[in-house]
Amino acid sequence: MRFAPGREVLYRNVDGPRLAAVRPCRVVSDDDRGLLLWLARGSAVAIEVAEDGRGIRDMPFDEWTALPTKIITVSWQGPGVLKFIPPDADHSIWFFRDDQHRFTGWYVNLEERALRWDDGPMAGIDVIDQDLDVVVRPDRSWEWKDEDEFTERLAFPEHYWVHDEAAVRAEGLRVIKLIEAGEFPFDGTWTNYTPDPAWHPPTTLPPGWNRPAEPRR
Repeated sequence: MRFAPGREVLYRNVDGPRLAAVRPCRVVSDDDRGLLLWLARGSAVAIEVAEDGRGIRDMPFDEWTALPTKIITVSWQGPGVLKFIPPDADHSIWFFRDDQHRFTGWYVNLEERALRWDDGPMAGIDVIDQDLDVVVRPDRSWEWKDEDEFTERLAFPEHYWVHDEAAVRAEGLRVIKLIEAGEFPFDGTWTNYTPDPAWHPPTTLPPGWNRPAEPRR
């Protein structure tokens, strides 16, 4: 399935049956290279928090696993972000910029590959965030991110959604080879991207945003 340019789709982080985050994006392009999405500043997004309002990173993971959670809606406060989801890959690549819309680097988000869904009025992709990431500067120097968080959570296999540490690290190393070689999409493609000025950030989430997660086989 392909999504038409300009269509609003939801980029959703799921953890089994639970929603961890929902971000409405616009489709920039969807072709053989992959799916390119734009997340605009000010967009309404949903995030999972504990009943007391704390997020998963505000406490030890073992405490998080024992707490009831809820979904709240907030606004995306950072600058707009391009998200590129390659086909048949266990990662996405985010293009970060500053408040002056200048490109500041790439962010390799390691995640179990995107599953697409289309309900007609609403469509999107579901991914499982695998926590370990790679931060890439404009000169293509890089470093791992959130290794401590990744290691901490692996110690709780009965609760953690990552089941194969080696596979996650292998995917990161595969992307690092592309980074160091300056290959697409780390070759300057889309670093000067400007979104369509008619794309206003959605201030509410559309009906169907909390549909059940797409089943994985």
